[in-house]
Amino acid sequence: QVQLVESGGGLVQAGGSLRLSCAASGRTFSQYTMGWFRQTPGKEREFVAGISWIGGKTYYADYAESVKGRFTISRDNAKNTVYLQMNSLKPEDTGVYYCNAKLHGVDYWGKGTLATVSS
Repeated sequence: QVQLVESGGGLVQAGGSLRLSCAASGRTFSQYTMGWFRQTPGKEREFVAGISWIGGKTYYADYAESVKGRFTISRDNAKNTVYLQMNSLKPEDTGVYYCNAKLHGVDYWGKGTLATVSS
């Protein structure tokens, strides 16, 4: 069982920045595929960014087209934490951001943190 706890959401004006954090449990965190998803009312949860273990100390990061160049996903394996740095925020980035961990084909989810971008 993997437990995930998000933090860092809040209210920011358009053009501003937020940094989300997700703390994970488990002793093999470095091997987890970690991701961020977001959801707004009336819409399905959508992928935002992910970071996967390739092998050794190599990771691969990918992003939704809508956030490329503005968001950066990173991880600190010593702290069992994944981050999402969100810059140049737009009102359409508003939503509940969920942390996801994938391990051995099983998905785990946090409870989410709300990020609101005002125009």
